[in-house]
This record gives sequence, structure tokens and C-alpha cells, in this order.
Amino acid sequence: MTATVSGIEAAARSALALIENGARVGLGTGRAASAFIAGLAERARAGLSVTCAATSEASARQARAAGLEVVALDEAGELDITVDGADEVAPTLDLVKGRGGAFVRERIVAAASRRQVIVVGPEKLVPVLGATGPIPVEIIPMSLALATRRLIAIGMRVTPRVDESGRHFVSDNGNLVLDVAPATPFADANAARAFDATVRLIPGVIDTGLFFGTAAIVFVGHPDGRVDTRRRAD
Repeated sequence: MTATVSGIEAAARSALALIENGARVGLGTGRAASAFIAGLAERARAGLSVTCAATSEASARQARAAGLEVVALDEAGELDITVDGADEVAPTLDLVKGRGGAFVRERIVAAASRRQVIVVGPEKLVPVLGATGPIPVEIIPMSLALATRRLIAIGMRVTPRVDESGRHFVSDNGNLVLDVAPATPFADANAARAFDATVRLIPGVIDTGLFFGTAAIVFVGHPDGRVDTRRRAD
């Protein structure tokens, strides 16, 4: 099942309703974030004043081309809100992100924000993390062989991510990404956290695509334009 554009746009509109004049806004990466950026630019043309920090070069280019003010995160300071997409959303609102490759910067921008809002279609909702695909892991290039061996040793299936030309995918940070799949989806949040902690101990690992407790609100846009709102329990 694939979310229609109308569903994603409806969810993006729900996120746009949270943006106040003068807000400092983190811009995510991917299809859902792109819909939000387009809507934010439309509101800015109508008079809304916002300052943006982007999680990827692609999002920054889109935002600037649409007329939004984009500054470095250091210049932006603490952000009021970040709006982004996700590859998987568990019932706890824990996430898998990064199948588009921007998860390290997405985590930094989310951490610099008062709240993170996620925009998805219903196909992104999963009972447990790891249900629909691998977990991205960003590594320093020098660690490619070492990290691959260590991950295989703990029972993971490891696939180096490649770009459209068949070469190693290189993140905006100049690093490589491994797509790491456990034999079965994580049994629960504790299993996912244990995996995350183990992988982070491997020399050369920068980050994983597992996001625990970062999302305050998830807007789920359906093909008929209906939007479900899910909020993380404190």
C-alpha cells in the first residue's frame, strides 16, 4: 500500500497549522518533508515570517528555490519545531528514519528543536520496528570492512547502500551507509534499543536510523484526505 500525494499533503497541512509567525523551523528530508516545505513556502509568500534550518542539501535547495530563508543550524539557535517524515512509526512513536540517507542531520536538527513533528502515510505504521526493511547505519568510510564484519558477527544481514550509478552512496557528511537487517523484526522497543546500543559501540559508526522518543506528534494522512493525530505519551 502506498500513500497518495493527497494523504501526505493533508498531513503536511496539519503540520503547517502548527507554524506560528516568527517561528524557527527545522526542515526534514524526503517526500513528506518536501510537501511540507512547499506548503510552508506558500504560507511565507502570503506573509508568514519564518527562519529555516535544513536536514539535507536537497531540502535546503528546495526551500531556497521556493523563497524561504534557510540558515545554518548554529545561526538558527534553538528551533521551535522540526517537521519531517519517517520510514516506520511504531505504536510508541519510536521511528526508523534514514532510508533516504539524511538521518544523522535529521537527528541533530530534531535534537535542536523543542518538538519534532512527523508526517507519514498509513503504510509507515508498523507493529514493531524493522518490520518493513533494514536499519540504516552511517559509518566513516575507513570503517567499512570492520563495521561490516562486526555486524555480520552479531547476526545481521549487511548491504552497502549504493547510488543510482552503482557506487557507494555518500551522505551529505561524506560518509557511507550500510543497510542492516536483523533476521526478524525487533520483538519490542527494548530489543531495538539493545541493537542500537550494540551497533554504536562499533568503531567508525556515526549513527543509526533508530529514533527513540523524539517524535512529539505524528500526523498520518490517508488517501481520502483524513488525518489521524498521534501524540507521544510523556
